[in-house]
Amino acid sequence: MELASAQAIKEILYPDGFHFSKSMGQNFLINPSVPERIAATLPAGYGVVEVGPGLGALTDRLSQRAEKLMAVELDDRLLPHLESYFRDRPVTIVKGDVLKVDLPALVSEHLPGLPLVAYANLPYYITTPAIEVLMESGLFESITLMVQKEVAKRITTTPGSTDYSYHTVYWQYMAEPKILFNVSPGSFLPPPKVDSAVVSFTMRKEPPVPVKDKKTFFKVVRLAFDNRRKTMSNALSSLPGGKEALAASGVDPRRRGDTLSIPEFAAIANLIP
Repeated sequence: MELASAQAIKEILYPDGFHFSKSMGQNFLINPSVPERIAATLPAGYGVVEVGPGLGALTDRLSQRAEKLMAVELDDRLLPHLESYFRDRPVTIVKGDVLKVDLPALVSEHLPGLPLVAYANLPYYITTPAIEVLMESGLFESITLMVQKEVAKRITTTPGSTDYSYHTVYWQYMAEPKILFNVSPGSFLPPPKVDSAVVSFTMRKEPPVPVKDKKTFFKVVRLAFDNRRKTMSNALSSLPGGKEALAASGVDPRRRGDTLSIPEFAAIANLIP
């Protein structure tokens, strides 16, 4: 059966009285071309962590390409179907919340010794913390996920844009992001109220520029965007050594933080004692 279809949802879930959970932000894919295009990005020989498999439309494609796959699903109601449907595939279904589970421990147990990539189709309201959890785990060579189209713009934008933010700097510091393709609301059931996009992050082995202290770097970035209407001179006034570092960095202190590039933020942060 084609899992990326309204018919599959009707036949598999509706007989048990299933209803879509707004609190979980559930929107299931019903356009088969979308999971096909996503799965085509998976290289041979990799272990896969999939977060939010839902009915398993993407799981179905990924599990045919992956060496092994571990899917993390929060909704108890979906577990019996997933476990039954994928019982003869190299797939492990784990009940859990990606923001709370011990990913390194789960990977060590279920995907030992494999190079890893992650795929996710998550409730849009947890997109930002979920990306951070996946990135900070240090487990993955790449992370591919569905996000709101507006978030995709923020992920890939450049300094000076209204979409440029603290998280833009974080995402681009940690990885090289790329928008793969857009997805219309009609590709889901129920259809979301916004357009979506599939974004891929290729994780960096080294930062894009040398950074003396990561914590200090992001403290400078945070201050810049928390005070984005202020000049950098004013934004860093509360940070010990901040104004002196700014003066020595060569960055014009009259500029606003949302115009600075990652190398410019690094130039300031690296001069803070």
